[in-house]
Amino acid sequence: MSDAIPNQALTDTDEQETREWMDALAAVIDREGAQRAHFLLEQLLEHAREHSIDMPFSATTGYVNTLEPEEEQRSPGNLELEGRLRAYMRWNSMIMVVRANRAHVDDGGSLGGHIASYASVAHMFEAGFNHFWHAESEGHGGDCVYFQGHSSPGIYARAFLEGRITEDQMLHFRQEVGYKKGLSSYPHPWLMPDFWQFPTVSMGLGPLMAIYQARFLKYLQARAIAETENRKVWAFMGDGEMDEPESTGAIRLASRENLDNLIFVINCNLQRLDGPVRGNGKIIQELEGQFRGAGWNVIKCLWGSSWDPLLARDKDGALKKVMMDTLDGDYQTFRAHDGAYIREHFFGRDPRVAKLVEHMSDDEIWALRHGGHDSQKVYAAFAEAVKHTGQPTVILVRTIKGYGMGAAGQAKNPAHQIKKLSDDAVRTFRDRFNIPVPDSELDKLPFYKPAEDTPAMQYLHARRKALGGYLPQRREKSDESFTVPALETFKAVLDPTAEGREISTTQAFVRVVVQLLRDKALGPRVVPIVVDEARTFGMEGMFRQIGIYNPRGQLYTPVDKGEVAYYKEATDGQVLQEGINELGGMSSWIAAATSYSTSNRIMVPFYVYYSMFGFQRFGDLAWAAGDLHARGFLLGGTAGRTTLNGEGLQHGDGHSQMHAATIPSCISYDPSFAHEVAVIMHEGMKRMIERQEDVYYYLTIHNENYAMPGLTPGTEEHILKGMYLCQSGAAGDKRVQLLGSGTILRESLEAQKLLAADWGVQADVWSCPSFTELGREGVDAERWNLLHPDEPQRVPFVAQQLAEHPGPVVASTDWVKAYPEQIRAHLPKGRSFTVLGTDGFGRSDFRFRLREHFEIDRHYIVLAALSALADEGAIDRAQVSAAIKKYAIKTEKINPLYA
Repeated sequence: MSDAIPNQALTDTDEQETREWMDALAAVIDREGAQRAHFLLEQLLEHAREHSIDMPFSATTGYVNTLEPEEEQRSPGNLELEGRLRAYMRWNSMIMVVRANRAHVDDGGSLGGHIASYASVAHMFEAGFNHFWHAESEGHGGDCVYFQGHSSPGIYARAFLEGRITEDQMLHFRQEVGYKKGLSSYPHPWLMPDFWQFPTVSMGLGPLMAIYQARFLKYLQARAIAETENRKVWAFMGDGEMDEPESTGAIRLASRENLDNLIFVINCNLQRLDGPVRGNGKIIQELEGQFRGAGWNVIKCLWGSSWDPLLARDKDGALKKVMMDTLDGDYQTFRAHDGAYIREHFFGRDPRVAKLVEHMSDDEIWALRHGGHDSQKVYAAFAEAVKHTGQPTVILVRTIKGYGMGAAGQAKNPAHQIKKLSDDAVRTFRDRFNIPVPDSELDKLPFYKPAEDTPAMQYLHARRKALGGYLPQRREKSDESFTVPALETFKAVLDPTAEGREISTTQAFVRVVVQLLRDKALGPRVVPIVVDEARTFGMEGMFRQIGIYNPRGQLYTPVDKGEVAYYKEATDGQVLQEGINELGGMSSWIAAATSYSTSNRIMVPFYVYYSMFGFQRFGDLAWAAGDLHARGFLLGGTAGRTTLNGEGLQHGDGHSQMHAATIPSCISYDPSFAHEVAVIMHEGMKRMIERQEDVYYYLTIHNENYAMPGLTPGTEEHILKGMYLCQSGAAGDKRVQLLGSGTILRESLEAQKLLAADWGVQADVWSCPSFTELGREGVDAERWNLLHPDEPQRVPFVAQQLAEHPGPVVASTDWVKAYPEQIRAHLPKGRSFTVLGTDGFGRSDFRFRLREHFEIDRHYIVLAALSALADEGAIDRAQVSAAIKKYAIKTEKINPLYA
């Protein structure tokens, strides 16, 4: 590995003096130990800095274990029994995958699955299960473990031995439709709600969510909501996964906030899905430098106990140098061959190193283990991590991908994809791990489970009993219960605005949250989350009122201390201010939105952000939130393609509602008025808090101010269903129906006036807070009708609403046309439907010009209505041409989709 200092700067100009310094340091190590030597070196470095010698230094250590053998805490477990149990789990996980891919090939092919990942990580998982991971129990809230997703077969194999998963379920791995209790491919809480806690196979999300989960546990402790001091968050990931930006994007937060309840375990088998991670380098050194530089405690677990005697005899450091100089690509190749190959190509690189193993046979060389396949080394690393305070810890564990799979896949490039083994490979696997399955039964690919009264099984259950119960296990409902304040509590938002007063739907949202904060029961459970835009959304008053969470409090005097709403940070602050970090904000929201499950505490998170930087940016996390049964509110602020008028192309959101519509558990709305905001949020709280339903809400809120009409009693249910009559037109034969949402509904109201005044056409105006909910309800009715042909047919709600209101239907929104198009199939039969929308790139200008550009303003609404009436023969088509002339509509301008 290259150092930060050029080689010429490291030239030794006085070898004798260097030797004297080295001898002095060696004497300190010999007489006073490594800790004293480390202290002296730190003091020397600090002294050098004080004298302006501030040259860069390496953030990495040697390619050896961090813990010396004498520093290791010894495992208290029965390593023999643990080894037998681990062998059974390896066998059962392999059999499960192989059987899934041999059965029903003629009915649709193989189901996939992974063998090599768990084979690599088994020692680590078992160390955790047997000695470290607490289940939720009296006096302990339970540890949070983010399992490496591709290793799920091993978790199922353990649960099978524990009696938590049946053999029938094992036989239905990756079969979740034809068999109700089939096992999901990866950790999926939605599909196995009482088992998996966290979805992790979308690589990079596990590490990111784990960091914010650990921070949220500290937040709960600091605010005296839950006792979390003794809980740990463990996150397992592969070295290849660390290339995902999300994997390391938030590691500075973990060190900055001293998350010593967080432990990353990186399984460094040196392989990603297609080949080596760093064939020309050393991924472990790279990760050590990255994490150590970010302020983490780094523990390396690279070499097994069988290497300790060799390292002890390596007096001149030749072996350590070969270890360091050998590239990862070569290390992978070694383990795909044999002991003779390793002797020649690794130990043979230096005669001094070759001499260290001259007494060993090739088989003994082959038996030299990596640290990740040595129970004692793994235990010692875990024990050291658990007791470390003041910093998060990352353990870099060296393993072999496909460990134990032999020629069928160990350390081979295709190892990740291997899911089918030949009969010979299965036999070799059995022999390698001494599984008591006779040859006569081998072709049946049987699972193996010892009798419950055997020492191994008794040990298995005893270890979990000592740690509070079985894992993974997920709480589906909180034991807590709350009553949401009555809707009337939010009267200030429900009533019309005073004459001459105007507010935005964003302000309405803030008023709802402020009122909720005053509730003695629920107020403390509100978690406002912002990403450095609180002032944009008018939330800065909360800084002074409830404070910004910071584990160190506020050590400085804020520049706005003299102002009413000054920037106040506090150890028990309630607001989570994430900085410019939408993925971090979403990860905090997920931690809060699932706290009912992970901590048995119902929280009410509100995450507010620029809507363009929401689903488009954290879409993978939004999908994971659905998988996680998250409950809370997402608020897309400054929403709309033309409403956020000055920010331009990369800020103008006209499509997030469609992103939201793809997530089944996400209930989305685009309210036009303050009272709609209050009604929707109140219902959301009733569903998520009182009834503990597994949904979350997305509201797009706007920054355009206008007078609010107030709630018309009796319309609440229709608001929630997605559509209500906002303003009826006068009586008349020529009639149209105008639909709108968000701020563009006001253009429909203005179009209503123009149609009546200029063309003698009456219009009914409908507020449609959710075309998505209308579309979903319509699809549901359509499906029911298809499956129940002999029963009375259901009428979609949108068709019910429009049934007594004749005329063409025109929808105009600040979103892409696909958003209102969701209801087309559910309109009354034969009804014409015209959609106006903002397809195309956004841009900056005044709102009226932007709406004219995207052809969604009042004039285009009038034009669309007249054109639809002309198509039906209700008016002469000349009136359409007259409208184009009257409103100076540019007929030859470029389609905004392409402009």
